[in-house]
Amino acid sequence: MNKVRIGIMGFGEVSRHIYRLCLEDDRFEIVAIAEIGRPEILHYLLLSETRGDIDVRLENNFLVSKNGRARMIQSKQLEPGDVPWDVFGAEVVIDGTGIYRSRKDMEKHLQAGAQDVVLSTLPTDKIDRVVIMGVNDHTIKLSDRLVSAGSATTNATAVMLKILNDTFGVDYAMLTTVHSYTSDQPLRDKAGYAFRRSRSAAENIIPNETPSPEWIQYIMPEFKGRIEGIALNVPIPNGSLLDLTTVLKKADIDINELNKAVETAANKYPNIIEIVEDPIVSTDVIGNKHSVVFDKMATLKTPGRMLKTLTWYHTALAQAARIKGLILKYHNLAEKGGAQ
Repeated sequence: MNKVRIGIMGFGEVSRHIYRLCLEDDRFEIVAIAEIGRPEILHYLLLSETRGDIDVRLENNFLVSKNGRARMIQSKQLEPGDVPWDVFGAEVVIDGTGIYRSRKDMEKHLQAGAQDVVLSTLPTDKIDRVVIMGVNDHTIKLSDRLVSAGSATTNATAVMLKILNDTFGVDYAMLTTVHSYTSDQPLRDKAGYAFRRSRSAAENIIPNETPSPEWIQYIMPEFKGRIEGIALNVPIPNGSLLDLTTVLKKADIDINELNKAVETAANKYPNIIEIVEDPIVSTDVIGNKHSVVFDKMATLKTPGRMLKTLTWYHTALAQAARIKGLILKYHNLAEKGGAQ
């Protein structure tokens, strides 16, 4: 198998996790990283987040590891189209900025020499495909050039809904993501674009919008008009929780049946779903790559058709793992000549 050669624009938390995951897998090579931050600071963050457990050196403008050399490209203003990806041999470009999420912006990477572009989060408009591993990854095509692996919350929600809907049928769903704070939230109260988003991330539980219900309906049309949701950003740096309430089509199931359905799915997708029977809390999922860490102790059901499940996830790491898996799936498809 030929190595997948990757370029990255935006070396934030998700992108740094992708870099580290690719270091562990010799099927991948990161060849270029474009960022507004200084290379020495990016290298410092890369090492500090792993307590120095990875062997990566900064030599001039290159990050050097056992898997090769990644050219560091710094610019105070960096936009899609600014980096000639083909010059560095980058085939797949990951846009990890979280800013340039439109089809028009993604196409600029293609014009600059990329063969394919993967967003680190959800897009703002229609692109070739939004792929949730374990849900609709069987639909991918070689003609897809602009893709997204969704978001951590969207992955957790879609996977759980697929399990429940395939097994019992789901009439309605309501999600609450109890989400660790994000880098675009202020540490102290500061006027922002929205009232609640102007409050301190370190001091408050902040109700927030989530785009996940909208994209669930796009990915899984059977839920059109049947799902809503909200985010609660809480003052912790890592470890998030999906609180999913569903109204099932069947009323005569018990919790053991539900747990068995999740176990069956976990056996089919062991890299995506993990089941825990211990009384875990948010810090216990830090370092976990699964999109769904199913809390078996927390399942609740009314005598009727209403069900509540809790699933945990390490937001940035789980998302990085799904992005890497998606890139590999497209690469394998290409090597097979497009045959699934």
